[in-house]
Amino acid sequence: MPSFEIKSIGTVHNDRTDVQHTDNWGAVRSTIVVDERFGDACLQGLDGFSHVEVLFVFDRFPEKDDYREPLPYRGRADLPPVGIFAGRGPRRPNRIGVTCCAIESVDGRELTVVGLDAVSGTPVIDLKPAMAEFTPADVTQPEWVTRMMSDYFRP
Repeated sequence: MPSFEIKSIGTVHNDRTDVQHTDNWGAVRSTIVVDERFGDACLQGLDGFSHVEVLFVFDRFPEKDDYREPLPYRGRADLPPVGIFAGRGPRRPNRIGVTCCAIESVDGRELTVVGLDAVSGTPVIDLKPAMAEFTPADVTQPEWVTRMMSDYFRP
C-alpha cells in the first residue's frame, strides 16, 4: 500500500489534557492556531460559516498491529462488537479524527470552535468549512450508538 506524509497545519489549544476523559465535549472551547507558513489571511472567509470540519491526528495513541477482530465499541461489554470502520475512536488506522464544530470566532491565524473532541496539543491536519450540500439529510444509526453517545457532547 502507498504511504503518504501529512504535515500538521496547526495545533489545538484548550483546557482538556486527559486523553482518557472521553465524554462531555459539547461545551469545550478550543482555539486552533494555524501555522504561520499559511499567512495571516489563511482563515479569511471562514467567519461566514457556522461550522467547520476539523481533521486531526490522535497522536497520543499508538496504531494497533491488527484490526481484523471486531471489538465491543469503546471497550464496553454492553455494546456490540464492531469492525474498525464502524467506529470513530482514536485507536484506528492512521489515527485520523474528524469533528464538525461550531465556529465561535476567527482572528488572523486563530480559529476558536466549540465542541472539538481533541485534547490540547493535538495536531490539526486540515480545516474544511461545513456546507449544507455536503450534509446528508437522512442519517441513520443503530440505537446503541445514540445511547452510547448520550454524554459525549453534553456540556
